[in-house]
Amino acid sequence: MQHLLTPYSRKREPFAWWDGAFTEEQLDWLQQKAKEATEQAQVGNGADGQVSESVRRSELNWLSKDAECSWVFEVLSHVVSSINAEYFGFDLTGFGEPIQLTNYHESRQGTYKWHQDFGASGSSRKLSLVLQLSNPEDYEGGELQILTTGQPSSMQKKRGLITVFPAWTLHQVTPVIKGTRQTLVTWVSGPEFK
Repeated sequence: MQHLLTPYSRKREPFAWWDGAFTEEQLDWLQQKAKEATEQAQVGNGADGQVSESVRRSELNWLSKDAECSWVFEVLSHVVSSINAEYFGFDLTGFGEPIQLTNYHESRQGTYKWHQDFGASGSSRKLSLVLQLSNPEDYEGGELQILTTGQPSSMQKKRGLITVFPAWTLHQVTPVIKGTRQTLVTWVSGPEFK
């Protein structure tokens, strides 16, 4: 399987893209798992997390590294290794958390306002990855935006595209106003920066 790396357009932008990591069949499987999400998304982690519909409106499903889902982690590990070596150069230890599948509905104007991906207690998230599972024509709104040099940059809405950025980068998902949007989100951890 060929993986195509599309670097960020300007060196000062804090993100990179990877296209073609998953087959259409694999994307279909992941998207179906996201559509089956039932857990209401929270703001915050662990015991401190709470539902706050003014900040975040979506449903979640989770994938653990077990026999059924280990292939997902393997594909993403290859992507992370390549992008990190080429662009970020972070000291990484791997996926310290399950993979999150997210479903955003127009009925709730699914969204996640500006935030950073801080890790749970004892976790040091360094990179965030967002894999687009939906076809762009299946929804309106739901733009992944990353704050760069004081201005938000909207990421491409392309099925199968993975956007990678440092976990402390401010980002948001604008409200979905028509249809539904599904994504895979995961984080890569490492030793704390010194």
